[in-house]
Amino acid sequence: MTHTTAIYVTFIFYLFGMLAIGLWAYRKTENLSDFILGGRRLGPWPIAMSAAASDMSGWLLLGLPGYAYLEGFNAAWLALGLFLGTWANWHWVAPKLREQSQRLDDALTLPEFFANRFNNHQGLRIISAIVILIFFIFYTSSGLVAGGKLFQEVFGFNYQWAVVIGTIAVVSYTLFGGFLAVAWTDLVQGLLMIAALIVVPLTLMNVLGDSPWEVLNQHNPTLANPLINNDGSHIGFIATLSLLAWGLGYFGQPHILSRFKAIHSVDAIKPAKQIAVSWTALSLIAALCVGIYGLGYLSTPLEDSETVFMVLVQALFHPVVAGVLLAAIMAAIMSTADSQLLVASSALTEDIYYRWIKRSDTQINHKHLMVVSRLAVVSIALIAMMLALEPDSKVLGLVAYAWAGFGAAFGPALLFTLYWPGITSKGTLAGIITGGVTVLIWKQLKGGVFDLYEIVPGIVLASVIIVIVSLFSQKNAHRASTNLKKNGEKSRY
Repeated sequence: MTHTTAIYVTFIFYLFGMLAIGLWAYRKTENLSDFILGGRRLGPWPIAMSAAASDMSGWLLLGLPGYAYLEGFNAAWLALGLFLGTWANWHWVAPKLREQSQRLDDALTLPEFFANRFNNHQGLRIISAIVILIFFIFYTSSGLVAGGKLFQEVFGFNYQWAVVIGTIAVVSYTLFGGFLAVAWTDLVQGLLMIAALIVVPLTLMNVLGDSPWEVLNQHNPTLANPLINNDGSHIGFIATLSLLAWGLGYFGQPHILSRFKAIHSVDAIKPAKQIAVSWTALSLIAALCVGIYGLGYLSTPLEDSETVFMVLVQALFHPVVAGVLLAAIMAAIMSTADSQLLVASSALTEDIYYRWIKRSDTQINHKHLMVVSRLAVVSIALIAMMLALEPDSKVLGLVAYAWAGFGAAFGPALLFTLYWPGITSKGTLAGIITGGVTVLIWKQLKGGVFDLYEIVPGIVLASVIIVIVSLFSQKNAHRASTNLKKNGEKSRY
């Protein structure tokens, strides 16, 4: 069996295994709540691993090792920000969101949560759903691009056909099993990802006989200093803050927040948090080590730093083992793309289609909605695939601020909704719009303070607007209520 054939066979077994889980989940999915949130009956392990795996995506095995390969310990600032964001999200958001989402008329989606919090405010629901649809189409497309490049790099496939194959693989089990399939496949994929990330640096540590610190000092001492760029310049306050600020994005990511709503009880949050935070810490450290050891092991510099994991795996391991480890990259890509497809289809079905049908007083059942949800998965996947078919597409440029867009649009609005009783519907809507628009505009500006990662000004301005508009609308409501009472009319407030 040739090297490529062995890897190919391993990939086939992996993909069929994911499809088998999807078919199993299909038999367990009976209504829309099952399809969107698994019936809110999943335990700590599948929820924790699903949240972690859907968070990191192919970036964990491609982007972060590639960044560490270029910048050394400078990349630790980014990893630290992501770790702190993961912990904070599980600690402050997960318990309250799980409890309040069920109390607010069993809100299944983030737009529905906002709408129900403010007496079925349809403007909030529609705007939130549109933000989710727009950003997730591009987000999903980026994952399909990464999958296409993986199949192209490893098997020499035509890029366009590689994208099509990757799309079919992701859609198949998401289409059948919904959230149950996504959660349980993410559990398998998360374990595969962490295993791959640990095995590679441990093997290289044994081969080289040096610690990551020693590798950097031998290769380029500048890279061993987290305060120095690879060109010898100081990293600076704005750059450091920008790297750490990635952690702020967690509070507004719909595909991660949906996991908190799906766990079977608030009591299960604590063990799930311990699992997710431990997985994140181990995987981030291991990903940094992969990039650093790549500097010490590879004698010829890589043209594309993000291929360091793939190059090391194929150089170090037997083809069958390499196939398993390379499947971890596909696992990382699929675990995020499936979550994005599911959340986007849920927004389209639950928050737009169902509300429109309901207004027309048409009676529909859960089976009808599940059919619509599955059609939405296919439709969104096809749009994302069309964008991904061009390998040089600028879609990947939009992904850089998709994380910031979600974080700034939904993060402040969600935190204030959970923790400040004084927030109003107008304040929430203004905050969502302000956060998203700020990110889009800031990204286009360059130089000086505009080099700051756009999520920071987005969150700051959104928070300020939420407070100002909420206080102002409270004051107006109180004034209107007082006037009505003076006139002997019943207050609507």
